[in-house]
Amino acid sequence: MDILQAIYERKSTRAYLDTPVSRQQIHAILDAARWAPSGANIQPWHVEVVTGITKKVIGDQIIAAKERGQEANPDYAYYPENWQEPYRSRRKQCGLALYEALNIQRGDIEKSKTVWCRNYRFFDAPVGLLFFINKALTPGSWLDMGMFIQNVMLVARESGLESCPQAAMAEYPTIIRDKLNVDSNYLLLCGMALGYPDRSHPINSYRLDRIPVDDFTRWHD
Repeated sequence: MDILQAIYERKSTRAYLDTPVSRQQIHAILDAARWAPSGANIQPWHVEVVTGITKKVIGDQIIAAKERGQEANPDYAYYPENWQEPYRSRRKQCGLALYEALNIQRGDIEKSKTVWCRNYRFFDAPVGLLFFINKALTPGSWLDMGMFIQNVMLVARESGLESCPQAAMAEYPTIIRDKLNVDSNYLLLCGMALGYPDRSHPINSYRLDRIPVDDFTRWHD
């Protein structure tokens, strides 16, 4: 697939076919993604791949924790406590587009809850990826992780796969670290659903826009 096509057509996919993804395919994706740049070539990425029963148990445990009122305890704050413009409006537009695609009316708490909990099951994708970073590292290495994760998403498209990066999977890191026996020195950054897309599902029917270049760029000659 052409690199520009991979970038322009990539979107967060939230419904998947049950078509299996082989370990060889996942390995090939990570093998290409590891060539992402990193400061001083420290290569800070750490990935846990979950499928089958393990993936299901993680989802079950997180949903159970949420239902009994256990507070989320992420390793870091992904979002600001107080939203400002223009970010507040963009966030609202994102949520509205998703619920409109599913025909969920405002105030329908039960349907909203059901949709949200699908995050913890990786949207029923056959593969879940979980990205960790050593807590001794500093923000520069987090930038490196972002480039690595973007590589994963773009390379996946070469195999006909789609993905969805998920901040929600980092809400209960202790549950995931305990289940996967991950050292507590590693922070959970995010998860990612990976699989063959169900293009007939309405949740995959919408596409969010991006602001034009001139809105975020200044030129200095």
